[in-house]
Amino acid sequence: MTDSIRRLYDGVVATREGRNPSPRTERLFGKGRSFIAKKVAEEGVEVALEAVVADSSAVIRESADLIYNLVVLWADAGVSPEDIWAEMARREQLMGIAEKLPKRGAKPIDGRQFALSLVANVGEQQPDPSAAGAAIMVKRRKRV
Repeated sequence: MTDSIRRLYDGVVATREGRNPSPRTERLFGKGRSFIAKKVAEEGVEVALEAVVADSSAVIRESADLIYNLVVLWADAGVSPEDIWAEMARREQLMGIAEKLPKRGAKPIDGRQFALSLVANVGEQQPDPSAAGAAIMVKRRKRV
């Protein structure tokens, strides 16, 4: 898997440098980082919503789109896949493979409890996609 992400990253960088024509990637770079970041957010929401409605084929397709757009964002931000792998290794050493480091000043979250609350909120036969979207939104703190 890491090899395919590395190859994708190399292709994206080559496109950015004019060595590998790819109209979609060129268009993303042309619209700028803000647009690329919005695409990453959009694809992330699509993955989550497809998972909520239990469409595994759509989750796979949307996940591939998410990874592609994320790699384009990495390239635009000057971040390499190895930077990500190093951070993942660091976190594994600190907290274990399945953990996410808490934000500064944030209260610890019980991941199992959060997942159970999501499942409980969408356990209906035909879940309401807007409710599912609301369930995955994160409230941001005000910055002073």
